[in-house]
Amino acid sequence: MDIAALVAEREADRYELHARHLNEQMVRVLKTIGYDVGFRRGQGPYLWDREGHQYLDLLSGFGVFALGRNHAGVRRALHGVIDADLANLVQMDVSVLAGVLAERLLRQVPWLDKAFFCNSGTEAVEAAMKFARGATGRPGILFAEHAYHGLTYGALSLNGDDNFRDGFGPLLPGCRSVPFGDLDALDRALAGKDIAAFVVEPIQGKGVNMPPEGYLAGVAALCRKHGTLFVADEIQTGLGRTGRFLAVEHWGVEPDMVLLAKSLSGGHVPVGAVLARRWIFAKIFDRMDRAVVHGSTFSKNDLAMAAGLAVLEAMETEGVAANAARQGERLLAFFRGMLGRHEFVKDVRGQGLMIGIEFGKPRSMGLRTAWNMIETVNAGLFCQLITIPLFKEHRILSQVSGHASHTIKLLPALTLSDADCDWIERGFEAVVADSHRFPGAAWSLGRTLAGHAMKAKAGVA
Repeated sequence: MDIAALVAEREADRYELHARHLNEQMVRVLKTIGYDVGFRRGQGPYLWDREGHQYLDLLSGFGVFALGRNHAGVRRALHGVIDADLANLVQMDVSVLAGVLAERLLRQVPWLDKAFFCNSGTEAVEAAMKFARGATGRPGILFAEHAYHGLTYGALSLNGDDNFRDGFGPLLPGCRSVPFGDLDALDRALAGKDIAAFVVEPIQGKGVNMPPEGYLAGVAALCRKHGTLFVADEIQTGLGRTGRFLAVEHWGVEPDMVLLAKSLSGGHVPVGAVLARRWIFAKIFDRMDRAVVHGSTFSKNDLAMAAGLAVLEAMETEGVAANAARQGERLLAFFRGMLGRHEFVKDVRGQGLMIGIEFGKPRSMGLRTAWNMIETVNAGLFCQLITIPLFKEHRILSQVSGHASHTIKLLPALTLSDADCDWIERGFEAVVADSHRFPGAAWSLGRTLAGHAMKAKAGVA
């Protein structure tokens, strides 16, 4: 099969195929907001559409492409596996590549001893929930409000966004939330000694919510006090995203389990990992007849393991985390400089190349009237007045950080150059400035979006 020829042959059918056989609503969204440009090629932080126009991708596949698309080292590693004719997935044997990847991951997280591999971030969360209950004998799992840990049933039961949960209940019993950043609430929730684990993102992905000073250290202390496992979901924040290998390193804490995925794949072969303390594994895999008490058919496949090894190699040799720290510091300074110049910009948060720009109601009467007009129709709609012009006029791909959110999240490749940062700064400055001109082009777009939103609420196709 000639894949390149097949793609070229069926390119004209791209959206019709998805509307007929996959998710029709996603196709409608793309066409409504004008994102149906048909991306044909990707390299590093860039995308090219069917017309050959180049874009800067600030989503990076929701953080998957930390090294950018089609990284040469990852591609070489995958070709090497295919060319080697390895005895892959022999279920009555163990994998050399899985052993080496576990060794190299744990070298970066020296307080943990064991690794479990799976196929995705949500599977890593599911495994951590099982391990926590099995190791402690307790039923409860605690999570933070506004959290996002995945969409399978266990992970969904730890999801703090009702937009994802509604219509899928009942969810797993024993799972409940506490406010993010509230140590007193956490202490009260743990006091009953029935909580197996507190699963928390060091920086919350939905909204880029930063932990208050001392919060994660307090979490670690409270979990020790109450015999609860501290599980850090680093699926989005880990592997250099925040300028360190793990985000928890910024706060000097050592969780009992660390969850990884997304960028560990190199963007080619999905892989997730649970890194844990030795005693937790000893409780789960405690006898020979329980050697396979938890697993996943494809979890240690050689392509995924090779991709993970290539990612770690590139991070070490290319200074990826250091670049994320440097470029993140530059971009955060630029966006914080907007706070005093643009009324709609309310807050800027982030660490490394995980950045949130929050917009809110302005002070001046005219702009406040415009804000109320569009936000009354649909909460969070204002951010589309930023993301759509960024895309159409400046060829920057970005997105809001969650349903009804007023925060645009940047999650670009960690390999951004100075020229890429210039591109980001020019685009955002122009678009945010234009949003302050009422009436103007941005607000004409706003009226169009508001009309679509009202039709959607009314059930009009």
